[in-house]
Amino acid sequence: MRMTLFPLLILLSAFLPGCTSYLPAARLPVPATVQQNVKVVSIPLPVIATSPNEGVTYGALTAFLLHNDKDEICTLIAPQLNRNDNFGTTGTIYGAFYPSPQRSYELNLSKSSHVNQDYELRMRDQSLMGQKLEVNAFVYTFTDGSARFFGLGSSSPENSETNFGAKEYGFNISAGYPIFDRTQLFVGERFRQVRIVRGAVQKLPFLLDLYSPEQIPGSDRFITHAQMLSLVYSTLDTAFIPISGVRARLTVEASFDELGSSSNYRHYEAEVKGLYPVRDARFISVGRLAYSQSRGDAVPFLERSALGGETTLRGYGRNRFIDSSYILLNLEERIRLFRWEVFGVRADWELAPFIDIGGVMKSLADLRGSDLEINPGLGFRAIVRPNIVGRIDVGFSREGPAVFVGLGYPF
Repeated sequence: MRMTLFPLLILLSAFLPGCTSYLPAARLPVPATVQQNVKVVSIPLPVIATSPNEGVTYGALTAFLLHNDKDEICTLIAPQLNRNDNFGTTGTIYGAFYPSPQRSYELNLSKSSHVNQDYELRMRDQSLMGQKLEVNAFVYTFTDGSARFFGLGSSSPENSETNFGAKEYGFNISAGYPIFDRTQLFVGERFRQVRIVRGAVQKLPFLLDLYSPEQIPGSDRFITHAQMLSLVYSTLDTAFIPISGVRARLTVEASFDELGSSSNYRHYEAEVKGLYPVRDARFISVGRLAYSQSRGDAVPFLERSALGGETTLRGYGRNRFIDSSYILLNLEERIRLFRWEVFGVRADWELAPFIDIGGVMKSLADLRGSDLEINPGLGFRAIVRPNIVGRIDVGFSREGPAVFVGLGYPF
């Protein structure tokens, strides 16, 4: 999700005018309610964001926060208009809808005057079959003109940076059903078609000017049609914003050319994360350990194991390091500083010092100490329970700082 929305909403709302109004429920996109009028908090905001790949973005938005009978946010709608030197002017409408604790929808519509566009619809439903069946679906089409490629392997140098545009569409759907206590079996289907075009960053060389598709498989175009099987064990106390518990996941995914994929390959992932609260959850120690491996001939470079970005190594841009495998450790301490109500919206403000350690390699047996990157950093979070987290994470690497703004916890 590419919105630079809720963290700035919370962080700047103390300094900007907003208003609270009550509008007829029949005219608003809210779930069934006994209220005749719905509380709507609207806050106009400037947008100022930066990331290693996209550069500096600035603009303005208005966030509309709609509340349900329990005075919880059930709908978030935010139109915005931004300016970026690489992409020109971008108009975006983002919507998040929470009709019940077991169901959520997200919609993102975005179009830039140069290269970029993004249309996404995401759904999660845990209410089926007596709340036993969980269904997740994601449908999208986008063009990202900020993508980077530095080469394959952990030693890919900073001065080998190239730019390209990833023109992509596809879907990802999965269904999970409990087979043991706290254990779900998921099956899924993923389709992805990617075409590489010229990007929007003119100061960098184009990927295909330096590499051929024979050197880097998938660097011109590729199709992935993969089937997934995943086993998930979870003791998390809530699905959206957990405070305590453990979640472990084992995933196997296979891509076959007989079903339309560009090549045959397999992908394996293992991940475990845990949250340990103390002092009435004023402090929450959080950790994640993950391993990923891609096996096969001519695996497209964007289907390999990659590190870098807001959810892995937060000192680098997205997909900074790419190889056949990666290992990753994330540790952070989520510290609640205070609770503050702004315009009738109560938020927990968190400070989150973190450290990310990870590296890419051909296989785990080939891991060397020099392959590992260590990225310390500091996060600032605003949490509106039960379903919204806004974050700003600043990570530091040997190539300098990186700043990420977004929604949801990084892991």
